Amino acid sequence: MPGRIQDEIKQTRPIPTLEEEAYLNVQRTANVLLQDVAELLKAHNLTPTQYNVLRILRGAGEQGLSAGDVGDRMITRDPDVTRLLDRLEARGLAERWRCTHDRRVVWTRITPAGLDAIAPLEAEVYDIHLRRLSHLGPERLTTLIGLLETARADLP
Repeated sequence: MPGRIQDEIKQTRPIPTLEEEAYLNVQRTANVLLQDVAELLKAHNLTPTQYNVLRILRGAGEQGLSAGDVGDRMITRDPDVTRLLDRLEARGLAERWRCTHDRRVVWTRITPAGLDAIAPLEAEVYDIHLRRLSHLGPERLTTLIGLLETARADLP
C-alpha cells in the first residue's frame, strides 16, 4: 500500500525503498513546517536564514562570533555566510570588526536594531511551533526528536 507521501507528491510509481520514502517525508515535513515561519518573517523583511543568524548572534552576546562560527551553528547551511552577514550589516542589524590579534578574523555581533527586529517575532514563532507540533504530545515529540537525532548522528 502506498504511503501518504506518495499521494501528496502525486507519485504514481512506487517509491523504491523505505529509506527514500523516509527521506522524502523528512523533506516534505520540513518544507511544510517552515512555510508559516517563512511567511511571518517575510512580513518583517527577513528570511528564515537571516532570522536564524540573528538569533545565533544574539546568543553570542557582545563578544560576537566569526563567520565560520556562525556557519557552524546554522540550522540550514548557507554556502556564503559572508554575503549573508554583509546584507545584515548593510541593514544595520549586525556589525563587524577585525580582530586586533589576527587581522584575518572578522567578528560579527547583533546590533540593537537587530535585537529589535527579532524580539517581537519570538512569541509568534513559538505559537507557530505549538500550532504545528503540539498535537503530537510530549511522548511522540520526544520519540520524533530521538529518531531525527539518530538519523543524523553519524552524518558529516
